[in-house]
Amino acid sequence: MSEPTEALRRPAAAGETVQANRTWWDSEAAGYYAEHGAFLGDEDLVWGPERLREADARLLGELAGRRVLEIGAGSGQGARWVRAQGGEVVASDLSAGMIREGRGVNAALPPPHRVPFVQCDGRSLPFPDSTFDVVFTAYGVIPFVADSAVVLGEAARVLRPGGRFVFSTTHPIRWAFHDDPGPGGLTATHSYFDPTPYVEQDSTRRATYVEHHRTLGELVRQVTGAGLRLVDLVEPEWPEGHDETWGGWSPLRGRLIPGTAIFVCELHA
Repeated sequence: MSEPTEALRRPAAAGETVQANRTWWDSEAAGYYAEHGAFLGDEDLVWGPERLREADARLLGELAGRRVLEIGAGSGQGARWVRAQGGEVVASDLSAGMIREGRGVNAALPPPHRVPFVQCDGRSLPFPDSTFDVVFTAYGVIPFVADSAVVLGEAARVLRPGGRFVFSTTHPIRWAFHDDPGPGGLTATHSYFDPTPYVEQDSTRRATYVEHHRTLGELVRQVTGAGLRLVDLVEPEWPEGHDETWGGWSPLRGRLIPGTAIFVCELHA
């Protein structure tokens, strides 16, 4: 695989995006787990770099006895936490590499703490209509596809009436700023309204990693367009005592501008 030589803003279609990100996550899975595994925990649900935990936020609602699907599950940390709360959970991810890491974590845990994995694209879930009571993703899928409205539609399709879908993603305002955890990340340099994706590409201009941007209004319209009702929009503040930097997230920036947006949605009954 060629190393990326350039990072820029340019168009990236759905197929190019999926291919680039599947390959990137396959190759980076072990390194990602080694770098961030301690922060995320093997049996915890952390909604973003601000370290807002589901154990405190309780955005998913009651989980005991509920059928739950995690999309973009990575190595399944969130799914294992859900299982510990009594949910019947399935973890899914596009990347075979991430699922391999997740199964490795499973193998190191007692059977009651393990979760089943399914490899699939969040834009085409291999489950019947009205299968789950809860669907969620913490920084999975939504920023990494060109057509997030399709993902929301699939989440709504597999939900039972009255079911809940919760997803976290990069806060749209962050796209106006450089991805710099220091003072350089405090000056707006791009138009918030510019939807052009962020692309890393190799010397042949083949995309090796892609992220897509939507405004807050666009995401809300996608939620309602999928037949979902927006129950809450959470913008976690950077907590005191949390001094870790994660990419462009840092205490300096986190106390001034939001880094994460969490959409809490329900399917109309």
